Amino acid sequence: MRQFVLVGHDVPTEPDFSLDDLASGAGRLDALCRSITAAFVISHGIREDVRVHLIAQDELTITFDGSQLRRLNPDERSTAALVRKALEHRDEAIGVLPAEPSPGIEVYRRGFEATLEKLDGPIVQLHEDGDAVYDVEGLVDADPVFVLSDHRDFTDEETALLEDGVDHQVRIGPKRLHADQAVTVVHHFLDTDSYEQF
Repeated sequence: MRQFVLVGHDVPTEPDFSLDDLASGAGRLDALCRSITAAFVISHGIREDVRVHLIAQDELTITFDGSQLRRLNPDERSTAALVRKALEHRDEAIGVLPAEPSPGIEVYRRGFEATLEKLDGPIVQLHEDGDAVYDVEGLVDADPVFVLSDHRDFTDEETALLEDGVDHQVRIGPKRLHADQAVTVVHHFLDTDSYEQF
């Protein structure tokens, strides 16, 4: 199981945003939706062995599970509609019990730290100063959890949490990439067994 944690610092926690204004009115949800789509969508299908955890303002976590996910299309507007539907059910999440607004989507009342604590697998922060991804042994078979931020850098609190809890800091190339591009490169690295099998 491959997992991605996407930290959305400005993502709405209420469903009252317009699908026609994702870039500004919805806190750059457009970029995060591209990352969600990149995590799942392949030609004529989706990856069933992937989970994505979208953290909304360190308050809510929306988890997408590819093994059950339905109605995910390769465009950011329809993905944003799934996020909005999840937020419409946020009040149904009580304590540790999630709301389940649609197949393959759960909404939890927990933020960044609590989400990281619940995940199995090595925590891998994508970072421009990290080790080259192909130099990290065992990563391909380890069911890693990749952590990315949105258009903002991690906050000081998030950085401190990662310094304490991260297993690896890795870079995936010489250039800084958008999160959705980074997700695609990570998939390619894992799909090709560390670039050794095509």
